[in-house]
Amino acid sequence: MDTILVVNAGSSSLKFQVFGVSDLTCLVKGQMDGVGVRPRLRAEGADKATLIDETYPQETIADLPSAIRTAGTWLRETQNFNLIAVGHRVVHGGPDYDRPVLIDQEVLARLERYVALAPLHQPNNLAPIRSLLTSRPDLPQVACFDTAFHRGHSAVADHYALPSRFYAEGVRRYGFHGLSYEYIAKRLHQFAPQIADGRIVVAHLSRGASMCALAGCRSI
Repeated sequence: MDTILVVNAGSSSLKFQVFGVSDLTCLVKGQMDGVGVRPRLRAEGADKATLIDETYPQETIADLPSAIRTAGTWLRETQNFNLIAVGHRVVHGGPDYDRPVLIDQEVLARLERYVALAPLHQPNNLAPIRSLLTSRPDLPQVACFDTAFHRGHSAVADHYALPSRFYAEGVRRYGFHGLSYEYIAKRLHQFAPQIADGRIVVAHLSRGASMCALAGCRSI
């Protein structure tokens, strides 16, 4: 079966889902938690049945690359899928990317320039991309950016009160959690049609929290 793998790599966890290409049904949903502390790989199938729930010694999965290898090996050895593409959540697209982009070495190099703008997330987001570019250079990979949804802000919303040279160097108000807000904006007409096209404040509440003002389902 042809499938697409979606990856969200964080500082201490690796989340992934596998979707069938024909109807985008989620076939496998899993994550590796506690990387470097108490690694645990869990995954469930389309019927919510547990496929794996296994803990590992701390030293065997001490960092994200080892978590990627372990989860990838499990997927290859236990799931009969033909992987045709991979999608990645990447926190920072910088001033260059305002939509998903097909990744190659040049794009990866540009994204590495934004590590200083998101030092806790960007290196981890790029780790599985780099690994797959090495092991499967023929496999299409697409980066989807948390900053992209907020591109197109007015100059007032986009600029800090700093000399313009800093803006030219990339110091600007990018906005984050854009993939979450974009999903909410797309679902508003279904769940709250009476307010969907109005002015709304949305909160993303997690270990990292933010708020976004929407007007007509666009970030302002």
